Parts: sequence; C-alpha cells; structure tokens
Amino acid sequence: MDEIEIPCHFLCPISLQLMRDPVAISTGITYDRESIEQWLFSCKKKVCPVTKQPLHGDSELTPNHTLRRLIQAWCTLNASHGIERIPTPKPPINKTQIARLIKDANKFPETQVKCLETLISITLEGERNRGCLETTGSVEFLVSIIKSYDSSSSQVIKAGDEALSILYHIKVSESCLKSIVDNDNQFVESLVQIVKNGSYQSRAYATILLNDVSQVADPIHLINPTPEFLAEIVRTLRDQISQQATKEALKLLAELCPWGRNRIKAVEGGAVFVLVMLLIESSTKRVSELAFIVLDQLCNCAEGRAELLDHGAGLAMVSKKILRVSHAASKRAVRILSPICRFSATSRVLQEMLKVGVVEKLCVVLQIDNGYETKGKAREILKLHARVWRNHSCIPSYLLSYPSS
Repeated sequence: MDEIEIPCHFLCPISLQLMRDPVAISTGITYDRESIEQWLFSCKKKVCPVTKQPLHGDSELTPNHTLRRLIQAWCTLNASHGIERIPTPKPPINKTQIARLIKDANKFPETQVKCLETLISITLEGERNRGCLETTGSVEFLVSIIKSYDSSSSQVIKAGDEALSILYHIKVSESCLKSIVDNDNQFVESLVQIVKNGSYQSRAYATILLNDVSQVADPIHLINPTPEFLAEIVRTLRDQISQQATKEALKLLAELCPWGRNRIKAVEGGAVFVLVMLLIESSTKRVSELAFIVLDQLCNCAEGRAELLDHGAGLAMVSKKILRVSHAASKRAVRILSPICRFSATSRVLQEMLKVGVVEKLCVVLQIDNGYETKGKAREILKLHARVWRNHSCIPSYLLSYPSS
C-alpha cells in the first residue's frame, strides 16, 4: 500500500488508516467503526474527535454504505498494486438479539455452550458489542455459569471456560463488579476453584478477575480470605502461567497482605520461596518491582523474615537487585533488609550479608542513590552493625567512613 496514494476521504480521521467499516456519528463526520468505538467506549470520550462537539445518548453509529462501496470499488481497481478488497462488514449486534440468546440458554440448558460460543464471537467483534453485553444482563448470566463450576464435569468446565473468557474480554465496569461481589461470595469462591483446577488459560483469567474484585471489594472481604485462596494465588505465581497472570497475582497479593493475618497465611502458602525464585528467573522490571513490594510486606512479620533467611539465595537475590532494576525496586530491597537487620541479625545472618555482598551494596547506595529515605535506611543498617562489619576486607577502603556520616 506504500506504492499508491490513498484518497484522503477514505482515511479514518482518528487512525489515518483506510476505513474498513465507515460509520457516521451525529456530527456528520465519518470514522472507521473500530476507531470510533474505541474512542467512545474504551477511552470513554463523549465528544466528536474532529469537531469537539459533545455527543449525547448512546452515540449511535450510522453505517456509511455509499463510502464503503466507493472504498471497495477503489480497492478492486487497485488490486494490481497489492490492495485487497475490504469485506462487507457484519451489522453490529443489538441488545434484543443478545437478550434472546441468554433467554434461550436459560430455558434450554443443552444450548448453553453454543450460546456462549456465540457470545464470544460477539465480544471479539468490537468495543460496542462488549459495552452492549454488560447492559443486557449478560454479566449476571456469565457469573451464574461460573458459580456452577464443577471440575468433575467436562461440559460444565467448558461452559465455565467460555464464560470466563467473555467476562475477561468485556472488562466489566467497577460498579457492576462491586454489585456482584457485595451480593454474592460464591462468585469469588468459584474463581478460586478455577484457579485451583482449571486450564492454564482459565486460571489466568480467574486470577485477573480476582484482582479486579479486590479493587472494588469492601475491606471486610479482604481481611480474612481462606488459606486456600492465598495458596492458590501463590501457586499461580509458581507455575508462571503467563506474564499478565503473574503480574495480576502479585498485585492481588500486594492488595491482600497488609490486612489481618494475611501475611502469615501467604508465608505458610510458600510465597517467600516463590517470590525469590521469581526474582531469580524474571528479567522483567515490573514483575521484579511487584515481587519486591510483596516481599517487603511479608518481611514485616517474623515468619516471612525466617523464610527469606532460610532460602539459600534469599539475601543474595535481594542484594543483587539493588541498583539494577529501578529506584522503586532498590527502595523496597533496602526496606526488606532493614527489619532483618533489626530483628533477625544473628551472627550467621550478619556474616552471610558480608559474604553475599549486601554490606558492600549498602555502602554503594550511600554514594549514588538519590532517594533520601533509601539512603537513610542504608545508613541506619550500616551503623547498627558497624562493629561487626567495619574492618572486613570486602568493604572498599574509600567507604570505611560510612558509620560517621
């Protein structure tokens, strides 16, 4: 398409790409359906991108059949230049069709899987369809299927997988999700069972939904999750199902660990060991930052510190990541070392910190890190055990003055 100039009126004003499904909005401007739907439904902007006039109501999109036929004709005329003719688009789904699908699935359970497959295809066709699903009772229908999840029934598993996929792609609004969670604890319990017994893809979707739930749930629901809940989230981290699932599981742990006895439950579920292994194996900045956030929370309890010190690579990995990932990660790493040095500093631990380079790294932090809090904590740690570390040969001579600074 670089060899031929595309007529400007065939280009979408938003993306400047050849329109495949031109539609007009109330201001009279024509856009490609995918671009304007993303503008209206994902970005939630209720003005015309060109005229900046406000758009009211449902912002109805009217197909511009004349322009679409002109574009198709132009594609055909320029086929020799490698231009492919755009297909005639399907008409968008409407609420009545979706409501009828759900009604039939509720009335005839044997058609449920077929209905879900149809809903998936509808969901993947565009932002407008995804927004339409939430306003037609589809979310409640999908939740009811997930609540019926039973790992011993292949038919129910398939239905649950399809329902999860649709919920994930719809990206349910916070208000709708909060309404579901506040009125029904069984939904969360079912998601946990899917994390435990589902396929890798379903476990990933369920983990993402659980994190979404934690963002809108009443704090009272975050204080006392079951040990199984936390153990399954830790197992998701251990299995490293996908990058997104790993990040969502870390965010979920970061949300839960400050509440009640959740830190201890997470430690008992093996979280510290998994987090250290994640730091060893991951080269992703965001994953490392999130892992340090959770590890920092866990090391604020004696059980978490003990687990970190029992791991052969625990202290070494915390030290290694300082000044290598990001300022935020370095700050968390030094915060992790602080309670260890204050409450768990046995002779063995102090010697190990020398051996694996923790002390030397803290000295370097004093010289180059710009964060006032991080430098303060590093200085505090070094002063606390100056008698043990001062004359050790691993510390460069130019840093020996640190205790008096």
